[in-house]
Amino acid sequence: MLESDNTQTKPIQTTIYILLSISIGLAVIGYLFRKEFDPRIFSEATFSAKTVACIFAAVLLMLGRDLGLIWRYRKISGNLLSWKQAIRVNILCEFTSAVTPSAVGGSSLIVIFLNKEGINAGSSTAMMFACLFLDELFFVISIPIILIGISIPELFGTTTVLSQGIMNLFFLVYTLITIWTLVLYIGLFRKPEWIGRILTKLSTLKILKRWKRQISELGDNLVTSSHTIGKKPFRFWLSAFGATAFSWISRYLVVNALLLAFSPVIGKQLLAFARQFILWIVMIVSPTPGGSGFSEYMFREYYADFFPMAGMVLVTAFVWRLITYYLYLTIGICVIPGWIKKNKATIKEKV
Repeated sequence: MLESDNTQTKPIQTTIYILLSISIGLAVIGYLFRKEFDPRIFSEATFSAKTVACIFAAVLLMLGRDLGLIWRYRKISGNLLSWKQAIRVNILCEFTSAVTPSAVGGSSLIVIFLNKEGINAGSSTAMMFACLFLDELFFVISIPIILIGISIPELFGTTTVLSQGIMNLFFLVYTLITIWTLVLYIGLFRKPEWIGRILTKLSTLKILKRWKRQISELGDNLVTSSHTIGKKPFRFWLSAFGATAFSWISRYLVVNALLLAFSPVIGKQLLAFARQFILWIVMIVSPTPGGSGFSEYMFREYYADFFPMAGMVLVTAFVWRLITYYLYLTIGICVIPGWIKKNKATIKEKV
C-alpha cells in the first residue's frame, strides 16, 4: 500500500516541480521587466524577416544540440540504442535537468533511463561516466581557448561586486571541474583501482561518513566502468568528443542567434558566445530547478551591454528560456507520464 501511494504521488511531485520552475523564471522576468519597463520597447522593437529567421536559426541550433547528444548516446552504447531509444533517453535526461537543481541534473538518473531501454546496469553506469567525462573535458579545454581571445575584464566586467564574485566562483568551479575530470580520466583509463581505494578511504572520514555507501558505490562503479568502456580505441573517444563539442557549441550559439535577432550590436559575437560559459557555471550552482530565476537574472547582467534599452535584454532572455528550457518542460510533460506508467516497478523500487 505504501509503495502504491508513493508511486501515485510521483506525477504530483513532477507537476509541482514544473510549476515551481516556470513560476520562478517568470517571476524574475516579470519583476525585472516591471522595474526597467520602457514604453519605447514597443515602438522600436520590430519583428522583421531577419528577426524571424534568426529565431528559427536559434531553434535549429537547439535541435542541433540534441542531435549531438543523441548521436553520442548511440555511439557510446555501441549502437545498441536505436535512434528512437536515444531520443527518448535524451528527452528524459533533459526533462530531469529542467525540474531539478542543476547540481543534480539529468545525468544522475541516466543509468535508470538506459537500463529501461535494455542496457545492462554495468554498461549503463559506464555510459554515465563516459558522458560525464566528455562534458567536463569540453569545459576544461574550452576555457583556456576562450581566455586566449578574450580578456578577463571584458569577459566578466570589473565594475560591480557581483562581477568580482561571479569571477571568483567561476574559477573555483573550473578548478573543481578540472580535478573531477582528472579523477574520471584516471578512473576510466589509467588506474581505476587507485581511485576506488582513495574513494573508499575518503568515505571513512567523519565529515563524509554519512555518504559512505554512496562513495563506495561510486568507486566500485568507476572500476566496473573502466573495464567496460575505458579500453575503447582513441578513434571512438575522438568521435564521441566531437559529438559532445557539437552539442555544447550548438547550445551556446543559440544566444548568438537571438542577439542577431534582437540586438543592434553585431560585432561582439565571440564575447557573447564566451559569456555562455559563465551562465552555465551559475546554473550549476543554482539551487532552483533548472536554474530558474538565476539564469534569467544573470542573462540580464551579462548581456545588457548588447542592448540600448534594458527591456529588450529581458525580452531576449525570455525567448532564450523558451527555446532552451520551457520547450523541454513541455516535451517532458508529454513523455514522462507514459514512461512512469510503463516503468512502475522501477519507480516503486527507487522511491
